[in-house]
Amino acid sequence: MSVSHKYRTFDELLESVKVDFNTYNLEGMIEPQQLIKVAIRVNYDLGLRINRTNSAVIDIENNKGQLPSDFQTLNFAAICGKYRINTTTPSGTTTETHPTTYTPEPGYTTPCEDGKTCKDVCVVKPCKDDSSKDYIVVQRVGENTYREFNTFIPLRIADTSGTYCTTECPNLGVTAVDFAELKDGFILTNFKSGKIFLNYQATLEDEGGNLLTLDHPYCNEYYEYALKSRILENMIFAGENVVNQSQLIEQRLRAARNNALGFVNTPNFEEYRKIWEVNRKAQYNKYYDMFSSFATNRRS
Repeated sequence: MSVSHKYRTFDELLESVKVDFNTYNLEGMIEPQQLIKVAIRVNYDLGLRINRTNSAVIDIENNKGQLPSDFQTLNFAAICGKYRINTTTPSGTTTETHPTTYTPEPGYTTPCEDGKTCKDVCVVKPCKDDSSKDYIVVQRVGENTYREFNTFIPLRIADTSGTYCTTECPNLGVTAVDFAELKDGFILTNFKSGKIFLNYQATLEDEGGNLLTLDHPYCNEYYEYALKSRILENMIFAGENVVNQSQLIEQRLRAARNNALGFVNTPNFEEYRKIWEVNRKAQYNKYYDMFSSFATNRRS
């Protein structure tokens, strides 16, 4: 079972609120910039568990590489070794997919399993008839041009970067000559150049920098009533007589929040999260098993 969440942009959320508050919208009572921070607060209240998982290959030049703009916390990382350039779609089954309806991102479909797509960087399990490989990291670098990495080297992340790592991140405890530090949006390394594969928890923004919110029936009302509450609060401060409406919305907001928090803490949701974590651990354990035999060697 794969665990994924659907998302919608803040603009889509706001449009839903405007439909319910059409009169207030026509009167210019809805100010989007004042409401974005409300949605951010709800995201925070629902917790990290709703964040997307993304992957990237980072170029290291002069001991430094820039982290992705949506980077929040590291799941695991590995130095990419040798790679080959492929001009055809790699054959295999993606082990990581990020099915989101808001991003028409470039990617490819793997022919071994219909309907599976991945982003610009993903992990692929090659087709059964290609047993010479285990897992590969595929990076799309241009139209019909892909880098295929099938050699990986352990990377130790400095303990000082612990706040940027998930609690299970294996890079904090791995024995390796090569190490890195995460700091101020960059990854700093003890080697001059190379490429690093990252699997990470992303901030709730799309590639255009638009705020994302969880799109689920149990959570949508929490977002919408939180925005409606702030709209009515602003109207009260402006002298509008909407106290009764505000009190009603506040009651519904409390109920919606309880429902949303109850959902993300239900056994079913928790079970989904545990399955996702098991799958994630299986992935990085596989990587580390692959290069455990040369864990103390440098890159050639």
